[in-house]
Amino acid sequence: MLSGKQAHKTYFNWSTGKDSAMALERLLEDERYSVEHLLISVNNHHDRVSMHGLRRELMERQLKEIGLPFTTVELSESPDMEEYSQKMGNAVRELRSKGFTHSGFGDICLEDLRKYREDQLAELGIEAVFPLWRIDTHQLMEEFLSSDFKAITVCTKANLLDEEFVGRVIDSEFIDELPKKVDPCGENGEFHTFCFDGPIFHKPVPFLVGEKIYREYESPNPDEEGMGFWFCDLLEK
Repeated sequence: MLSGKQAHKTYFNWSTGKDSAMALERLLEDERYSVEHLLISVNNHHDRVSMHGLRRELMERQLKEIGLPFTTVELSESPDMEEYSQKMGNAVRELRSKGFTHSGFGDICLEDLRKYREDQLAELGIEAVFPLWRIDTHQLMEEFLSSDFKAITVCTKANLLDEEFVGRVIDSEFIDELPKKVDPCGENGEFHTFCFDGPIFHKPVPFLVGEKIYREYESPNPDEEGMGFWFCDLLEK
């Protein structure tokens, strides 16, 4: 409580990765907010977390160890922005009807993305919160490595990080080997992670490292070639 004022009822946009974990921890410790729910988008065709490619069953095991209620936004195999906005909007309206007024994100420094989130949520009566905003990404990685958080890479942009970088636990050696043009937090989408242990977990999430897979997707820019990604499949243990 804040000087007699009630904390803002807040849901958090969960991605399963390290930035989400660090941002969620900060919000949970911030007395201005009462984080009571997680929201996560899932590709229901592949039964995997959008972008990260994490299997649904491993995501659910992770969420069980965090211990907060959650809602999944079920997306089609190749959702466009119209579908995404409609389904996400429906989920947010439902949360708003239950008294939620604030929404947390793990974004760090992408101005356009922040403005998009703020504008979309403002129309629905929700205020966006960014606990990691403008914190130096080198500093954040130092904090991550010195904390009890643990994460493994599940996806990399192939033109920036080859097969050797996917399926690796994030440690100081991994950070030291990143090319200079790659953000240490992967804030520009260079890599995505699965966070499997840390202060917000009741106990570590067990998993097995499966095969590595290369996939190519059409670029949203018609003047650009397709985008290649390396994925590491993680399995329940």
